[in-house]
Amino acid sequence: MSPSQPPVQDWTGALRRSHDRLVAVLAPLDAQKINGPSYDSEWTIAQVASHLGSGAEIFGGFLQAGLTRTPPPGPEANPPIWHAWNSRSGVELREEAIKADHALVAGFESATDAEREAFELSIFGMDLDFASFARMRLSEHAVHSWDIAVALDPAAQVAPEPVTLLIDSLGPAAARSGKPAPQPYTVLLVVADLGGAYLVSAGDTTSFEPAAADSSADGTVSMPAEAVLRLVYGRLDPEHTPPSVVQTGDRGLADLRQVFQGF
Repeated sequence: MSPSQPPVQDWTGALRRSHDRLVAVLAPLDAQKINGPSYDSEWTIAQVASHLGSGAEIFGGFLQAGLTRTPPPGPEANPPIWHAWNSRSGVELREEAIKADHALVAGFESATDAEREAFELSIFGMDLDFASFARMRLSEHAVHSWDIAVALDPAAQVAPEPVTLLIDSLGPAAARSGKPAPQPYTVLLVVADLGGAYLVSAGDTTSFEPAAADSSADGTVSMPAEAVLRLVYGRLDPEHTPPSVVQTGDRGLADLRQVFQGF
């Protein structure tokens, strides 16, 4: 787990392969299955596909803005996109989501080296370069693809490639998703398969930072990187927690589940 930024090609290649995995899961589904439940209790598989498809359209506008260094579309551009997606049937959502996601990935792939280097985008209070923007899309795509895959196969996991790429950049997601804890505490998260560890500090705010060699904590949890990723995104309920998780100390996974409830 290196703090260095992976090459841009890693992000674009990961987006392409994540798209291919999504297609492999979605394409065979009939109308009954596409309208069946996803991992998210409030969304069907079709609605998750719709979220990814409408998100691809919105991200496409952001991508062009960053490549041309022009102001990105404002929030007023989103409702017409969402309205169009909400009017489609489950099977239509599946087909259009695949098309929209492919178009977005193709847009990332077709950017020249010069365009990637000059890329500038300010959205959601963040200033993003090309790799950071690709990382944002990959995190959403990988996690929501799992929401679909696990509804069809309870043993499904987030693919290893995005896990490895995203594990070192979970701090902002943890800060955004973390719920306040009644009493402050710290948990040391040991990443069993990739090596290294992170210190989660919970309280009024949540932080997720690489642990120092002398870090102390109220508890220690050891788990695979894939489980760490799903934990931060609120997707590590008991039924989908690997048996290899090991806990010691006064604070552990149950506490972290209260902080990371998903978003």
